[in-house]
Amino acid sequence: MFAKVASLGLFGLNAFQVDVEIDISRGQPQFDIVGLPDTVVRESRERIRAALRASSISFPVASVMINLAPADTKKSGSVHDMAIFMALILGLKMIPDKLGGCAFIGELSLNGNVRRVNGVLPMVMLAKDAGLKKVFVPYDNAAEASVISGIEIYGVHNTEELIQHFRNETPLTPFEHTVPPEAAYNEVLDFSDVRGQQSAKKALEIAAAGGHNALLIGSPGSGKSMLSKRMPSILPPLTFDEALETTKIHSISGLLTPENPIITKRPFRSPHHTISSAGLAGGGTIPKPGEVSLAHNGLLFLDELAEFDRRTLEILRQPLEDRKVTIARASGTVSYPCTIMLIGAMNPCPCGYFGHPKRKCICSRKKVAAYLSKISGPLLDRFDLHIEVAPVEYEDLSSKAHEEPSAEIRKRVIAARDIQKNRFKNTSITCNALITPDKLQDMCPLDDAAEIMMKNIFDKLGLSARAYDRILKVSRTIADLDNSEVIKKQHIAVAAQYRSLDRKYWSDEV
Repeated sequence: MFAKVASLGLFGLNAFQVDVEIDISRGQPQFDIVGLPDTVVRESRERIRAALRASSISFPVASVMINLAPADTKKSGSVHDMAIFMALILGLKMIPDKLGGCAFIGELSLNGNVRRVNGVLPMVMLAKDAGLKKVFVPYDNAAEASVISGIEIYGVHNTEELIQHFRNETPLTPFEHTVPPEAAYNEVLDFSDVRGQQSAKKALEIAAAGGHNALLIGSPGSGKSMLSKRMPSILPPLTFDEALETTKIHSISGLLTPENPIITKRPFRSPHHTISSAGLAGGGTIPKPGEVSLAHNGLLFLDELAEFDRRTLEILRQPLEDRKVTIARASGTVSYPCTIMLIGAMNPCPCGYFGHPKRKCICSRKKVAAYLSKISGPLLDRFDLHIEVAPVEYEDLSSKAHEEPSAEIRKRVIAARDIQKNRFKNTSITCNALITPDKLQDMCPLDDAAEIMMKNIFDKLGLSARAYDRILKVSRTIADLDNSEVIKKQHIAVAAQYRSLDRKYWSDEV
């Protein structure tokens, strides 16, 4: 007896079709699975035997051979349990052969219940593209899968439901298509909580409006972390395509819940400074996304930047330019997207008071230089804005005046992003920080005074080509916030001001 059932597999973000073929023939009783299965897939034999007993079905006294095709692609995880179970009962003729156009994804427990699995969203997206009409998934994954329209999703609690559905005894009802709710921003931390620091707030507004990387430097207690943690409250909303991209990464990482089946807010990731290279960039035998990919289309905040291992930080250099992380393993190569805003916060020295106007630094020049040297020049060059966060004055802390709320700042950020959306229509560019070199001159027109100032700044500061590009992009964002199509002298001046801290703290005189 031969039967075939469709399933889906996953390697990294790449889903692929799997045909579960079964042959039940006379011979010595055995149950084998071939087709490059890993240990978890091979262990499915025991889960399926127990699930059959739970459904009052006797395992056939015969030679049972399962082939997971294509045979040259490694299969991993427990996602094929449900498909193998369905192939078995189809081969035993316990249900009619009405499985055409259906795919099955899910892990079986010993009592026949169907457990949730990771990575359902990219697999369902492939199923739709492949022309499959129905996908049966664990009930806890159904809300996540139903985000994709144009394909029927069935949430399954246990194997009994599957059998009764295909026998037409108790048909399952397709899961209702999930429409992502509009993200609520009233529960997050608000900029109105921060007293003073108007200059730093304006700089972070520019960063949010253009998607720029920013580095905050200041003494302890000046508000660096407080400001950074409020950045999500002023970021623009995700588009549906961005939400799907982001949700795919969180899906394979197992970070989705039935209550929150799709990411509706830009991610905010803030790993501890003891994180490993694999934790930050991704890795493992079967490569999993790291923090930099989990922050895709959102913000990665590295607090106490100089406390991170230098080799770990250096890993960020290429992903920040390429907007993707590529991880090579013996089993294959996986690429994860990482279009992020990077926000770093650090003290200027080990004691934190180097350059403080009122408190004396107790660090030697050698210690200060060694501390700052943990941030290499190439990595520092990838921060578009260098923001000095000054100590908060008593007058600001004791003031009864109301600070501007995040909602007002966010309106200006969204208005600037709308200008960029129209400018970059029909291109893959989504914000000013992503302007490609070939479009830089067209997208960033300067008037004569701005052109002269840019030349003078370039010569005086000895800027690199990357720094020149980034000053132009930041100037473009400042002009957008000013509702100006042409970049003017004052826009260049403000952008250049945010590239000066490397001269103060990383100069030879420190």
